[in-house]
Amino acid sequence: MKIVPVVRRSVLKEIDEGYEDLLYWLSKSPQERMAAVTQLRSHSLTPGQRIDKSVVIKRKLHS
Repeated sequence: MKIVPVVRRSVLKEIDEGYEDLLYWLSKSPQERMAAVTQLRSHSLTPGQRIDKSVVIKRKLHS
């Protein structure tokens, strides 16, 4: 695998990284996004550790 450097020149005040991140992830397929989430999650867990799925947040809908 070869890493290609990406260079872009712009004024720091004009960069909206959140929007650019959104555009990047929207350009990826759902399978690629899930693979990225799985990889990040695996880095944060120790071997054999499982994710705690017991936390539930309930919100009331405004009517």
